[in-house]
Amino acid sequence: MPRRSKVLKRAKVLPDPIYGSVLLQSFINKMMIQGRKSTSERIIYGALEIVAEKTKKPPLEAFEKALNNVRPLMEVKPRRVGGATYQVPIEVPESRGQALAIQWVRESARKRAGHSMIEKLSAEIMDALNNTGTAMKKREDTHKMAESNKAFAHFRW
Repeated sequence: MPRRSKVLKRAKVLPDPIYGSVLLQSFINKMMIQGRKSTSERIIYGALEIVAEKTKKPPLEAFEKALNNVRPLMEVKPRRVGGATYQVPIEVPESRGQALAIQWVRESARKRAGHSMIEKLSAEIMDALNNTGTAMKKREDTHKMAESNKAFAHFRW
């Protein structure tokens, strides 16, 4: 990672074939294990169908709302000042917040006890819609950490 210059973004992600959403395609790419994209697509589209049946909302709208609920607004970054390391709260850029939300939903769905990955993922998305679940707990913990270290906000630069 360069110290002085900005990191260049890679090429844009193409939208997914069914809903035409870039966010959903990036979630599919993050869910993928060992290059098995078709398996990842089957799992996610199956989970979205279950969520749509239970919530009576369009699946893409429910998915986007769930990820927005999980997306963090503040996080802490370690800053070294005069031999001491402080956890400095910073605002999270939208792209990083979105990436964190995707990772948290994915990991909490994988750790969840259940029958199939489709059911686990749909349950995690439902929990995120209702502001409950492991991914939401991760977000709340991140916000609490930022709130408790508010005194070090003047070290931000």
